[in-house]
Amino acid sequence: MGDRTAFRTCPLCEALCGLELTLDDAGTVTRVRGDEKDPFSKGFICPKGATLGSLDGDPDRLAEPLVNGETAGWDEAFEAVRKGLADVIERHGRDSVAVYIGNPTAHSIAGPLYGGAIVKALGTRNLFTASTADQMPKHVACGHMFGDPLAIPVPDLDRTGHLLMLGANPLESNGSLASAPDFPGRLKAIKARGGKVTVVDPRRTRTAALADEHLFIKPGTDAFFLMALVHTLFAEDRVTDRLPGRVNGLDDLRALAVDFAPERVADVTGIPADVIRRTARELAAADRAAVYGRIGTCTQAYGTLNSWLVDALNVLTGNLDREGGAMFPRPAHAPVYRRRKPFTTGRWRSRVRGLPEVNGELPVATLVDEIETAGEGQVKALITIGGNPALSAPNAARLDRALAGLVFMVSVDPYLNETTRHANVILPPPRPAQTPHYDIALTGLAVRDYARYSPPVVPLPDGRPSEAVVLARLAMIASGTDGDPAALDELIITSTLAKATALPGSPVHGREPDELRKMLDTGTLTEQRLDMMLRLGPYGDGFGADPSGLTLTRLRTEHPHGLDLGALKPRLDEVLCTTSGRVELCPSTFAADVDRLHAALRAPQTDGMVLIGRRHLRSNNSWLHNLPELVRGSNVCTLQLNPQDAERLGVTAGETIRVTSRTGTVDAIAEPTETVMPGVVSLPHGWGHDRPGTRTAVAHEHAGVNVNAVTDEQEIDPLSGNAVFNGVPVTLAVPPR
Repeated sequence: MGDRTAFRTCPLCEALCGLELTLDDAGTVTRVRGDEKDPFSKGFICPKGATLGSLDGDPDRLAEPLVNGETAGWDEAFEAVRKGLADVIERHGRDSVAVYIGNPTAHSIAGPLYGGAIVKALGTRNLFTASTADQMPKHVACGHMFGDPLAIPVPDLDRTGHLLMLGANPLESNGSLASAPDFPGRLKAIKARGGKVTVVDPRRTRTAALADEHLFIKPGTDAFFLMALVHTLFAEDRVTDRLPGRVNGLDDLRALAVDFAPERVADVTGIPADVIRRTARELAAADRAAVYGRIGTCTQAYGTLNSWLVDALNVLTGNLDREGGAMFPRPAHAPVYRRRKPFTTGRWRSRVRGLPEVNGELPVATLVDEIETAGEGQVKALITIGGNPALSAPNAARLDRALAGLVFMVSVDPYLNETTRHANVILPPPRPAQTPHYDIALTGLAVRDYARYSPPVVPLPDGRPSEAVVLARLAMIASGTDGDPAALDELIITSTLAKATALPGSPVHGREPDELRKMLDTGTLTEQRLDMMLRLGPYGDGFGADPSGLTLTRLRTEHPHGLDLGALKPRLDEVLCTTSGRVELCPSTFAADVDRLHAALRAPQTDGMVLIGRRHLRSNNSWLHNLPELVRGSNVCTLQLNPQDAERLGVTAGETIRVTSRTGTVDAIAEPTETVMPGVVSLPHGWGHDRPGTRTAVAHEHAGVNVNAVTDEQEIDPLSGNAVFNGVPVTLAVPPR
């Protein structure tokens, strides 16, 4: 028969790039190229995407379940899950079962559709996700400012003339909370049309090197810099009101910023006062500008204040919800008529440390406390879905030890890795080529409105459940029924259609749900759910109300390379769901937390070393280190430090240097480089593949060291519960030779 070609979206990061796959007769992916017909990515591909075939065919991927370390059939595995969970729940209650949902789950269609159902079925309050090791401060900031924690404005990269970027390195991460294929090309286009890109970062990253200007900043001090920008805009009367009557708290923010003159924060941030003032003036003077802050601003002690001030600046400069500014994407699958209740946090608190719930979950930094601490409600069982918290959580070594003491653990994961080695049952999802793809989570963050559905390019073997069926059955087991997983999808479909037909403003208001049910796509139940979402969405056909509107059939057959739905459009009125109906520019909880900034300004400055993380172009957290192509070249686990610090310590390139914090010690290979400012050291995250009992040969051979052996689970951003991975105090020493 010969080779054949198939097309799909890359599932490995947030960039949403289209791929062209070549497959042989056996269904093996033999070549991966960028899909030149994809209207969003236009053929762009990165080193990670180019290795999708290697990931798909990785011999270490699990093809069958493991039960207590032995290969088992699917029925046997699900029965082991049923018995294990039932025993724990019967003896200790539903809160004794915790759920951890990892980063890869957001890069799938099944994870967002079924993850919540598992948690709801369990009835547990102990939900933990990678969000509190990543972007939770942004959810909290947007929740309080706009009313919806998922209403995250993204920089309108293709039309902006001035981009101020903090704590982001999209040339190596490919972008985050701003889905943009070929982020490097988009930054170059800003410069080519006469605009300016400014990067604020403790390292001269590849992104900083591309920028027009790079400002070194001391780790963990972004909030002081941002507040000084706010101060300057007010003090110099440079605030632009493009949202008259739609913003609360302008005078409150003005009063709050009075004490943060650039001269007061210059020593704290390491950025001269005149540079801060010039940065504010350039931002205000730009015709179209956007401020964008990412993981480096979230994973620090002032993460929520940073996330808030980023969008406060977009408001103050008149660039929120404006072409070329910071805008709200309109995903094709999200109904525009839905309204959330006003955002709040702290509906319950963690048992041990009393940390507040945020966005329905508890901080991952306290998962270990809930496992280790005896008493009513102690976590005895854990479900992990696509995550590796034994490497990614703060003070990961402590959590790794705690996982070994669980009564029962089940993991949905393709690998026997540092976390899943503790699981009683591992349920592996199918290969990427066997899995459908639609970016439910990430199209809501895209810098253009866009939709693409990728059907499986290789059929599942007989008896092999899809990822959706694995998760749906896990939800059924968690509910105590263990019935046909199709019943879960049917329940969700019928209840969604019933709500839609009863809701004024819905495109199907007043119609019969049974009639609509019969109109859905004839594919899998997952596809039927997606079809329902697209039909009810802003571009949908409304189940025939708009014959030219979008359906899954139309997306799949007429737009196999993806559908460009246009540049972002102003839609603040659709998004806002605060109690006041206005943008809350100065929420009281944020204003109160500014007291921490005042206290830090009064405190004496310390000169100790601090640790920050690092991205690699060929890595995505811990889950791509088992591919030979991605552990070569510059993708190495070294400790970067400034040559001045290296000379002071008497260490040269390639020698071992010991890094110690409150929580632990690691020995890493020194890499002196001018790209890191003095007083700062940097280790990449996701490494540390030296544990026994794993089955990832390539990763084990290139183990590296785990930076989270020296991060501190006691240090969190109090407003969001987010872990602090940047600005970690450490000491350095040369170990005895």
